[in-house]
Amino acid sequence: SYSNGKILKEGIKTVIVGKPNAGKSSLLNAILNEERAIVSNIEGTTRDTIEEFVTIHGIPLKLIDTAGIRNAKDEVEEIGVQKALRLIKEADLVIDIIDNTKTLESEDKEILSMLTKKVAIILLNKIDEGDAHLENSKELKEVEKPIIKISAKTKEGIEELYQKIIQMFQLNTIEIRQGSIITNIRHKNQIHKAISAIEEAEGVLEQGLPIDLLAVPIKQSLEELSAITGENVSEDIIAEIFSKFCLGK
Repeated sequence: SYSNGKILKEGIKTVIVGKPNAGKSSLLNAILNEERAIVSNIEGTTRDTIEEFVTIHGIPLKLIDTAGIRNAKDEVEEIGVQKALRLIKEADLVIDIIDNTKTLESEDKEILSMLTKKVAIILLNKIDEGDAHLENSKELKEVEKPIIKISAKTKEGIEELYQKIIQMFQLNTIEIRQGSIITNIRHKNQIHKAISAIEEAEGVLEQGLPIDLLAVPIKQSLEELSAITGENVSEDIIAEIFSKFCLGK
């Protein structure tokens, strides 16, 4: 449950990327229903990240608007571009927004090449202004990611984007009341260690080794779980577990 638990706790880390003037800030504003980011026809307006939390249909998103990816005009913009490239690698979800009124440019193709191993959605923006039918391009077909046509200005296609996110992350399968959800990476790691110790104990049984050899891995498993619950694993607990076995000395 850790993946879902992390999402519930921190939100889906959603990075909005694209070349300058593709509509990244307009998309952020459309999702937030407010003028959070400056929208301008001047390229390079967004030079640093803008981060906001929003809940869409019960889904928590950590939205990150990034600087437009291009050959930077100055040192400050270059820092913003490099930060955007790093965030693509760290993201749970990448939303690549492309101006659908123009042909694909080198910046678009560079971003698409980064998406092959990422969970990503491609948005073809500005359908209110025109349609270059970029969904038919070889580059978009090769990347094999969902493609949605939108207008960040009129919000056409935004609901389809929400539904695609729900489908991709299967968040409608999370049932908190049906069991525990792990949200802490340390807890996740300790549970994995506890499982490994139990598997080691199973190996002892399968090999027909003396049953008292089970004590070590079982104690280790209990200690890993106790680090989560805060309980102490005493020798009395181990003795109780093996009280019905005749153990060798």
